[in-house]
Amino acid sequence: MKRKIRMRLPWKPKMHNSEWGEEVEEGAVYNVTLKKVQIQQAANKGARWLGVEGDQVPPGHTFSHYKTYKIRTIKAGTLEKLVENLLTDFGDNDFTYISIFLSTYRAFATTEQVLELLLDRYGNFECQSGGEDAGQSKSVMRAVIRNAVASILRAWLDQYSEDFQDIPNYTCLHKVLCYLRQTMPGSDPEQRAENLLQHFQKEELTEQELDNDYHGNVTFSLGEEGDVQRDGIEEKQDFLSFPSDKVAQQLTYMDAELFKKVVPDDCLGGVWSKRDKKGNEHLAPTVRATITQFNTVTKCVVSTILRDLQLKPQQRGKIIEKWIDVAQECWILRNFSSLQAIVSAMQSISIYRLKRTWDTVSKDSRLIFEELSSIFSYENNQKRSRELLMKGVMQGTVPFLGTFLTDLMMLDTAFPDYVDGLVNLEKRRR
Repeated sequence: MKRKIRMRLPWKPKMHNSEWGEEVEEGAVYNVTLKKVQIQQAANKGARWLGVEGDQVPPGHTFSHYKTYKIRTIKAGTLEKLVENLLTDFGDNDFTYISIFLSTYRAFATTEQVLELLLDRYGNFECQSGGEDAGQSKSVMRAVIRNAVASILRAWLDQYSEDFQDIPNYTCLHKVLCYLRQTMPGSDPEQRAENLLQHFQKEELTEQELDNDYHGNVTFSLGEEGDVQRDGIEEKQDFLSFPSDKVAQQLTYMDAELFKKVVPDDCLGGVWSKRDKKGNEHLAPTVRATITQFNTVTKCVVSTILRDLQLKPQQRGKIIEKWIDVAQECWILRNFSSLQAIVSAMQSISIYRLKRTWDTVSKDSRLIFEELSSIFSYENNQKRSRELLMKGVMQGTVPFLGTFLTDLMMLDTAFPDYVDGLVNLEKRRR
């Protein structure tokens, strides 16, 4: 048997970072960090050749030396500089910036604007001619830019495909495909773009077929008053007859489906804060859908308790106990969204003031309700609910989106969008 030989690096690095200051150039401001790397290396040439680590060599047979690297991180810049930085950071293997830019750029630019800069200006880079050396440099530069653009587009198509779903023409996606067919025919990004276009077109066709075949299908939905709607016809049902665990499961299924469709950039404070302005009714549709569901559950809880004026306190008390059972089942299923909706409805003035009704609620139910209410206590900025969400055991959790929206809105108002006319990227990093 052949013996495998493992070669080890003949040095042991130690790194120290220190803030150095800022560098300003036209259209951009950079934070500069100095990274000092200590390298301990075997002094003996034979030991270095064999791959012996410095700490395995006897004292006196090693030496240390330092190398200092200057690292620039863009702090603010024009859109042109921010897009240009996508290419330079890719060359420096800094993929953090690429992720931050792609997830936040919609707050200060459109997909069309970014594509125009990335593909038309930088993607078709041309160097000045100047002899054989210049020709070689030009070829190398083209290869570097081509690889950078390909990787950026690959990440963009995979992680933020919704940016290209501009029905029905898919203008941005066709622009990407046109560029890739000209510059990288047969490449992996081109195949991904082709597959994405086919997926969008198939999805659009399926939705049209479903709309056409809607009549004759049986659909159920929960109305604001807790009635079941079947084919548009309301059927009066006794809410108490539904098993609590089944109600919680259905709520969890609906909440989970909506949460899985939430687009991260819809939650950005810079986007979400503009939702109520005239002409912005189309903004953040995925977040609006989750909020609509939350409000529907809240109204349903209130209306099932209050809508029948003939109900006696004991009867209303039974309905409250039922909703507490449903809330407890939501807690077991880790559905924080409907759990918060039910708790909020029960804490509303219209329900909480029903003293005689609450007096009929069993002691056990009231204790459970108090415990569930404490999860969303506003003490220490909802510390308990945040801790529960962050626990590793909470796999499959459906969170309450309002907590994150509040945090992002606070960040949005705490930091300016622009600094001296430049896009404040430090705000986006947060």
